[in-house]
Amino acid sequence: MAAYPYDINEKCLIVRLTPAIVSLPFTCGDTEDDKDLEDFFHNQAIPFAQERLGQTYCVIDNNGDEAKLVAFFTLSNDSIKTTFIPKKAVNKIERKIPGRKHLHTYPAVLIGRLGVSKDFQGKEFMIGQQIINYIKIWFIDDENKTGCRFLVVDAYNKPSVLKFYERNKFKYLYADEETERQEQHIPEDAEKIYTRHMFLDLLHTEILPMPEFK
Repeated sequence: MAAYPYDINEKCLIVRLTPAIVSLPFTCGDTEDDKDLEDFFHNQAIPFAQERLGQTYCVIDNNGDEAKLVAFFTLSNDSIKTTFIPKKAVNKIERKIPGRKHLHTYPAVLIGRLGVSKDFQGKEFMIGQQIINYIKIWFIDDENKTGCRFLVVDAYNKPSVLKFYERNKFKYLYADEETERQEQHIPEDAEKIYTRHMFLDLLHTEILPMPEFK
């Protein structure tokens, strides 16, 4: 199994966002979605944490003359309703619950934001996949202080973003966009659904292998 040519576990520190870090330069692209991520990081992430709505973590490269912000991700507590999980999967989960207590919701963690610096994007870095692997390991570790069965994400409804989460074994919470539109009460005249709800079962997940590089 090949190692990442740029391994964040070796080259970076992963720390909570601080006022000093938020002042670091950070650009992740030129699209409207990219600008939304940048605005959240610079202007909203700290107030978001102060209100106990989510915690932002930063991937920092300190190996050069100046610290570089490689990426950030924001995590929040969440839950997932059993009515939205495929029935076959629900039955499989409930068969193993001690006492056969059937729950209406299961504990989850929401990946609210995930942004990668423009300087660290591309297959030669694979930062996004490394962060997803990091979060998976974080919450399946025996030292995790609370129960967490699922990871959930409101993924931007763009082919490149959806394919990224599909590669990382996330599944769609709703079968199609029309069902999601109805369940989320999105107006019929809305041009499109801005995000798609996706989930990952941590109990049956895998840490994806490093890709082969030549």
